[in-house]
Amino acid sequence: MTGQFPTLPRWSIAALIALAFACASGAASAQTIQTSVPHAILVDADTHSVLFEKDADAPAVPASTVKIMTAEVVFNELAEGRIKLDDQFLITENAWRTGGAPARSSSMFAAVNSRVRVEDLIRGLVIDSGNDAAIALAEGIAGSEGAFATLMMKRGRELGLTQSVFTNSWGKDDPEQRVSPREMTILAAHVIATYPEYYKYFAEKEFTWNKIKQTNRNPLLTMDIGADGLKTGNIDASGYGLVGSAVQNGQRLILALYGAASAKERAEEARKLLMWGFRSFDSKTIFAAGETVGYAKVYGGVSFEAPLVAEHEVKILVPRVGGEKFTGRIVYDGPLMAPVAAGKEVARLKIFRGSTEVLDLPLKTAAAVEVGSLPRRAMDAGLEYIGDLFRKYVGSKLDKKYVANQ
Repeated sequence: MTGQFPTLPRWSIAALIALAFACASGAASAQTIQTSVPHAILVDADTHSVLFEKDADAPAVPASTVKIMTAEVVFNELAEGRIKLDDQFLITENAWRTGGAPARSSSMFAAVNSRVRVEDLIRGLVIDSGNDAAIALAEGIAGSEGAFATLMMKRGRELGLTQSVFTNSWGKDDPEQRVSPREMTILAAHVIATYPEYYKYFAEKEFTWNKIKQTNRNPLLTMDIGADGLKTGNIDASGYGLVGSAVQNGQRLILALYGAASAKERAEEARKLLMWGFRSFDSKTIFAAGETVGYAKVYGGVSFEAPLVAEHEVKILVPRVGGEKFTGRIVYDGPLMAPVAAGKEVARLKIFRGSTEVLDLPLKTAAAVEVGSLPRRAMDAGLEYIGDLFRKYVGSKLDKKYVANQ
């Protein structure tokens, strides 16, 4: 602000909100299941609720689960019209020797110097886990593996994957290539929701190329649990990993786990977590789409506050038996400075089960707040000045008390 009104400091505000319900109180936590794998997270796709997590933000070696990011880039290129399913890409000497039959690794066994349709390469990528298919797609789209990795990073950041690092399209062990299990569920949810016409390839159980029939490496597809994707991964440095999804009675769950000691443990733990998730929770709506969730303070406006709404219905999953109470916070930088436009994203709604954050959604202003009169702005300035002094004074006293009690 200018003139007689000083520029006000901005601080982080966390306004507690009361939810429309609470779970049955008691000592039992919703997270009553355990897993032997070191890294795991289970998420409900509709509500984005975290149902279970174990060291889910630690960097993990992705191995072939990185091919989900490869597929996302390919699907995005298709969606943008830059490539077509019938386009043919060359299986170069590099793709064949590095990822094909000579490499003695997972491969679709495409012949060197042959041309393969993009659709067949996608099947080779997600069904056979073909390294040759991944490299051919990378070279065909970006010209080189390195340039494609740059595309992977760009797309990842656009999707909010801030902790994951992608350096190659096929999962080659690289000390810099690491993923967050939590972010892999975000990526999987995006692929499922955004590209249904291409996600279907993940559910296909077998694929034949060059007269060699291979079955899908995802063990969940052989179980009667409603699984329809996504990818497994395994190299010596990472153990056995899996990013998977299943649907039962209209509910979709997404799972990421890394570091299993064997393929058997990976399959058993994935099934156990998914089935627990389907059986242990009920969906509850806490705010309808467009319903006022709370308010953000406004400085210098005709109103002291702006109503905040969620664009979509806000739902969470509640444990059927016991569980900790839910609380919510509206978090924003404030006060907002008038004028405030309607429909502007200014805050986040964070919902906690006990001390665990299970939901984080954007909130927008439901109505505009115009600039107030000169007396109104003067009053706001005075209130903010007094409030700032109070915060500094109380904060100083609390700091001294804390130090004195060390």
